[in-house]
Amino acid sequence: MTIAVRINIKESRWRRREFLEFGATTTAMAAVGDIGPADRAENVMGQGAKPVFRTSLCDLLGIEYPIIQAGMSGVAGPELVAEVSNAGGLGILTGALTPPAELRDKIRRIRKLTDRPFGVNLLLHIDLRPPKDPALIPDELVAKIQAQFNRFRERLGIAKSASRPGSIPDLANTAFEVVLEERVPVWSIGLGNPAPEMVGRCRERGIKVIAMAATVDDAKAVAASGVDAVVAQGGEAGGHRSTWVKRESRERANIGGMALIPQIADAVRAPVIAAGGITDGRGIAAALALGAAGALIGTRFIATRESGAPDFYKQALLKADSDATTVTDKFTGMYARVLRNAFTEEYESSGAPAYPPFFQFLAIGDIVKAATEKGSGEYFPMYAGQGVGSLRDLPRAADVVQSLVREAQAVIAGLQQRARSA
Repeated sequence: MTIAVRINIKESRWRRREFLEFGATTTAMAAVGDIGPADRAENVMGQGAKPVFRTSLCDLLGIEYPIIQAGMSGVAGPELVAEVSNAGGLGILTGALTPPAELRDKIRRIRKLTDRPFGVNLLLHIDLRPPKDPALIPDELVAKIQAQFNRFRERLGIAKSASRPGSIPDLANTAFEVVLEERVPVWSIGLGNPAPEMVGRCRERGIKVIAMAATVDDAKAVAASGVDAVVAQGGEAGGHRSTWVKRESRERANIGGMALIPQIADAVRAPVIAAGGITDGRGIAAALALGAAGALIGTRFIATRESGAPDFYKQALLKADSDATTVTDKFTGMYARVLRNAFTEEYESSGAPAYPPFFQFLAIGDIVKAATEKGSGEYFPMYAGQGVGSLRDLPRAADVVQSLVREAQAVIAGLQQRARSA
């Protein structure tokens, strides 16, 4: 026996408004439609039967479950992507700053590991198209930043430097051509707004396009470009704030998902995918109640066996508490949520500035390399969302997908049962 949860998102938006007066519990019921009772869900949990849990996003992307693994740099390689896709979700490969031949090889590796849909994530930040000239960075800024870096280098036992950063590789456009040539099922976009012409070229090849936004205005902009779905990135999310222009402070474009997701769902016609702080089925159920058609999940998938993150990074996630993260621009020059460590705390307290976007990332390459070799998380960028405090194990990614589905089913059924009893 299986429990089938079939959600019509267009209908759910109408129901969500209709039931607002009845409170949060009934709103959650309204968002998910007709489902079975809680005891039926519990029975299924104990039988090990394969669950059925679908929304309109599943039909759009050709997947079993409305669960998407974020395309995280340094983490989301072919093995993780294939594992998630084989389990019924959508795995997404990181393609940021990846040379075209290497990106093509990884895409073909995925196809050897799975025949299911998958995606490739690229960054379209304005400072990558085209890359800025490092010669434009003032000498005074270089001196201040390198002085702080050299304190870290001394502790790690590596050579000091006074040099300005090198050139940022001009790879965004060539990577996009690889996505087109390989006819990747889904093109995922972070830190940027694709031109309508780019979306049109994807559509000609049957490629679906999803783009992430951290504000309502940015969501409207990517929707106007014709994307197939919009990722609403709540401020709880690990990693970069998905904007294509760096905001003036860490407080901007940092809106909590509870507030942002329904606003974006009301502002765009495309399906909305919730992101930020979601680590279990309760988060997925909440996202659906807020008007989303699915969830994009990052931190939970970093802490899996197939993740490409170093072991010390994974262990740090398991030990972190709910207040372990901070938003900083000191790792890449763009605001991103990471685990606090010696690098973030000392850099922020020093008052030293950061290089412009991506130059900061290049400039700390030797520091990150040394930290990796020493197994030290104190000088390594460990991206993590605010849900990190709930992580306590390192399962297979496929087990994560199945747990997310079963937990979401149980929560949704339980909400309906609770409302009926009230």
